[in-house]
Amino acid sequence: MSIQNNNQRVVRPTHPGEMLREDFLPDYKLTVKSLAEALGVSRQTINELLRERRGVSPEMALRLSRLFGNTPEFWLNAQREVDLWDAYRKLKRVVKRILPLKTA
Repeated sequence: MSIQNNNQRVVRPTHPGEMLREDFLPDYKLTVKSLAEALGVSRQTINELLRERRGVSPEMALRLSRLFGNTPEFWLNAQREVDLWDAYRKLKRVVKRILPLKTA
């Protein structure tokens, strides 16, 4: 059984890279270089994430959660929301043509 949610977001969810860029880096006084070093990844990886050209993987979520003291789920849920938003916008017409099943 499922509960139908007909409320569609109007605005794209915040990308985790934007959260890092706008909130975490300034609050912790981090640079791209210092964040990359703290996480044990390349500056290119961090740059791509901050520019929203890369998503947060489970591995990156573990690194970020350890560094900032939150949970991997925080990062993965934020990424999931962005991914679902983008996928729905891309497949909206196809998805709307699928007829929901009725229970027997």
